[in-house]
Amino acid sequence: MKSQNQVVLSIGSNVGNRLEAIQSSINVIHNEIATVVKVSKLYETPAWGFESAPFYNVAVLIHTTKSAQKVLTQIHKVEKQLGRIRSNEKGYQARTIDIDIVSFNEEIISTENLQIPHFEMQNRKFVLLPMHDLNLNWMHPNFKKSITELLLNCEDESECVVIEKLVSPIEKLNVRAFNYIAIEGNIGAGKTTLATKISEDCNAKLVLERFADNPFLPKFYKDQNRYAFPLEMSFLADRYQQLTDDLAQFDLFKDFIVADYHIFKSLIFAKVTLHEDEFRLYKTMFDIIHKEMPKPDLYVYLYQNTERLLANIKKRGRSYEQEIPADYLEKINRGYLDYIKTQTDLNVLVIDISDLDFIKKQSDYVFLLDEINKSLSK
Repeated sequence: MKSQNQVVLSIGSNVGNRLEAIQSSINVIHNEIATVVKVSKLYETPAWGFESAPFYNVAVLIHTTKSAQKVLTQIHKVEKQLGRIRSNEKGYQARTIDIDIVSFNEEIISTENLQIPHFEMQNRKFVLLPMHDLNLNWMHPNFKKSITELLLNCEDESECVVIEKLVSPIEKLNVRAFNYIAIEGNIGAGKTTLATKISEDCNAKLVLERFADNPFLPKFYKDQNRYAFPLEMSFLADRYQQLTDDLAQFDLFKDFIVADYHIFKSLIFAKVTLHEDEFRLYKTMFDIIHKEMPKPDLYVYLYQNTERLLANIKKRGRSYEQEIPADYLEKINRGYLDYIKTQTDLNVLVIDISDLDFIKKQSDYVFLLDEINKSLSK
């Protein structure tokens, strides 16, 4: 999964229930467009450039893989949904809701209907003050100045009054109460994508399985009988070493750890791939290692049917995976589900994602976050 774009939106309202309009826009953006990671304080500011009622203004940080143009199109739909009627008249006007893209990473974008960074941001305190609250390590790509420096140089003397502190949808989640979340799933289920996205959105330390570095993996898919045992032993050793190191090294700047695998997957795959005598030897080694491994506070299993798994495997295009048979994936799924049934002392969450697309559909991703969040109260 490619790293997400960090986008700052400026949201304002000066018609009707201003606070309700802003909160509604944040919720719609989060549930339908992109993950709202941070929200600034709420400011009341005078109308800028025309005579009208004062505005409520906030800045929000969103994470998304969408393009700037796609984000613009979708926020215009949100404005319309919340009662904004755009006029062809020149000049500024009072509005129920106004959503602008202020920055898109540190990119410069210039099109007929989109200027990024916003061409007036450096002159407007009602944009700079809320953006400053987001504590971003961001530099204006044209002026080569931080938000703090832009504020110091800003000549806008408008009075911007803090009304209250708003909380982002991500900050409302209780996932930070976990110290260690393991996300598991079959080959092609999307566990790495989900773990990566959660780590970026929720400020978690990310632990990814180093499968790509295993020299036996391509050989295994060509000749399973010959390479199954060295493959599974090398995976076990590497998983043990990686988890031992990464779980022991706490990151002061991260709130928790999220991994895209759990050590027990070694036994599940080995049971499917190894002959009976090989598996007995393997399990002896596994039992010794497993006793020393910390258990995750939450074990999430992403179940996906075989048809979807095969489609995902084909789509991501790893050459050595293209000949994986359907019955092999079905055995792995059964292995995971049988394992889960035996885990009476492990906090397990099974989510059927066969009909979900949390990469393209923000609402599906929000659903997964909510399911993880609910598991805290069980």
